[in-house]
Amino acid sequence: MRWEKAAEKLMSMDDAVWQRHANPWSVWTRVAITPFLFLAVWSYVWIGWWALVPCAVVALFTWLNPRVFPVPKSTNNWASKGVMGERVFINRSTVPIPRHHAVAAQVLTALAAIFLGSSIYGFVVADFWAAFLGFHAAIICKIWFVDRMVWLFEDMKDHEAYEGWLR
Repeated sequence: MRWEKAAEKLMSMDDAVWQRHANPWSVWTRVAITPFLFLAVWSYVWIGWWALVPCAVVALFTWLNPRVFPVPKSTNNWASKGVMGERVFINRSTVPIPRHHAVAAQVLTALAAIFLGSSIYGFVVADFWAAFLGFHAAIICKIWFVDRMVWLFEDMKDHEAYEGWLR
């Protein structure tokens, strides 16, 4: 199983949840929660094992987020297209995507993983700047990935599997 399918399964993302996640409010609140995620993890330096509480709160928010917003009236916006592009990317074994999109997504994912690794190192050794810079570089890669997913969706939106998604 590809990592994307595993993440989709972990988050219990079915078609109805994906449609709700395409709401721009869902996307932008997920972006807005990232500083809180960093602080929740970093809080172990201040409060030890009690840091699991804010980490659990952020994890719960992350899981609930694509479920609490309604299906958007329009998907003709950057955030919605990014979510739909992620669905297209995850479905690439069924409906092939252009190679340049797959390569770009894999490069950005690898870069995010490298930066996340340096962030984890920073968290483990309590090096604030390693944790901070690695974490935020990984977030930048993720946002860039979403931007690439917008491009992917634009290139694939006329495929019969996706033609009804844009409204």
